[in-house]
Amino acid sequence: MNTFKTLPRNKLLLVAAISSSLFLSACSDSDNTPEVTPPAPPAPVVNQVYSVTVTNLTANQPMSPITLIAHGDISAWQVGSPASLALETIAESGDGSLFSSMDDVDSVTVGAGILPPGMSESIELSLAPDDVDSLSILTMLVNTNDAFAGLNDFSLGELAVDQTIRFRSIAYDAGTESNSEAKGTLPGPADGGEGFNAMRDDVDRVHAHPGVISQDDGLTDSVLSAFHRFDNPVLSIMINRTQ
Repeated sequence: MNTFKTLPRNKLLLVAAISSSLFLSACSDSDNTPEVTPPAPPAPVVNQVYSVTVTNLTANQPMSPITLIAHGDISAWQVGSPASLALETIAESGDGSLFSSMDDVDSVTVGAGILPPGMSESIELSLAPDDVDSLSILTMLVNTNDAFAGLNDFSLGELAVDQTIRFRSIAYDAGTESNSEAKGTLPGPADGGEGFNAMRDDVDRVHAHPGVISQDDGLTDSVLSAFHRFDNPVLSIMINRTQ
């Protein structure tokens, strides 16, 4: 015997309508849930890349390892002004590492080794955009007391991709050590003597180097000869932006 009662048609329709409304309401609540958009990943940092080629133009003066200094608002040297301790050190010993401790220096990159006369070296320099400002290049003429050459405060922002610029450098005198050319005072192969000496016994201002005198010119205590003379320019520098 069937104990369930059949609902009238109008009540069945009402129950169906209520069920449908509840189902649609549940679906509507689900569809209105706000979507969370994940943050966009940061754009990758693309470095600017430069190829720096330095050529030793002298006949018989080796150059100390080429030092590239990426920096902001400073000058590696100023003609007529005293040399900084970092400049004195590289001009007397060929060691440019002290530039890395100077304010507003972003990076110091050093070449592979001594640059012999007539030879070239190319060094790649990769800089983050925030570090692209100015470039200075320094090297010591090692068979001298305190001669150096290079490029002072070139603005890298002037170079477009695939653009190349060329410079030539004379020899400068740091003005920190007397050009005695005496035995034990030159770090190069002509002597193998002392490099940096903190005592300043010259004019204490940067100026164009007058050239070596040598024993062949009557400087009897000199360890140099006419073989070590040099004319200007002493360096050729090429900077190419590759990226």
